[in-house]
Amino acid sequence: MLPPASVPQLMKLKMKLKQLEGLLGSVQQFENPKIEFEQYPTGPHIASRLLFTAENSFGDVRDKVVADFGCGCGTLGLAAGLLGAEHVIGLDIDAESIEIASSNAEELELDMDFVQCDISKLRLSDQVIDTVVMNPPFGTRKKGADMDFLSMALKVASRAVYSLHKTTTRDHIKKTALRENNASSAEVLCELRFDVPQLYKFHKKREVDVAVDLWRFVPKDKQGKQL
Repeated sequence: MLPPASVPQLMKLKMKLKQLEGLLGSVQQFENPKIEFEQYPTGPHIASRLLFTAENSFGDVRDKVVADFGCGCGTLGLAAGLLGAEHVIGLDIDAESIEIASSNAEELELDMDFVQCDISKLRLSDQVIDTVVMNPPFGTRKKGADMDFLSMALKVASRAVYSLHKTTTRDHIKKTALRENNASSAEVLCELRFDVPQLYKFHKKREVDVAVDLWRFVPKDKQGKQL
């Protein structure tokens, strides 16, 4: 019987969806989530499918520079790294999240960079970004937070933006992305169920399933943008 492949070995091969989901299932999540940042963990089921689709359907991950906006514990960025991204940058406003994400990257033997910053006030520099992946705040605590993330992502990405948004906001997301946020196309790739666990005192149920859309946005100007 052959020994199980290590993470670096799997990265050199074409990683299967179940392998990716299994690796993401081992990462550390929030111990003390902060409601002001709408911190909800992106589960391995959704994260693996988002990045697997981005790579296997569109070629937007392997050998690309990927930014994970509002990275939290780093699940989406970790998935990009596991699928062979050339470089991954995780950005989050919360220092504790950055610490957890960095620890997760070390555990999975991934070389990633992390930046503590406010996405809505991001300054562009000399780092070209191909693809942005994100699970932004839904905007329930701060109205419009989801669109602030999307607007900045479309300014930064040179190839595509992959993002999760509540299905109930589908029409609004599409109209705003195309009319105001520099998107040449906005496509719902699939509808998923986002498991929201009982994290905060105001949560009355142990778990709630929220219908979310997995979107792929393509910016109008696909020339090398910079972060």
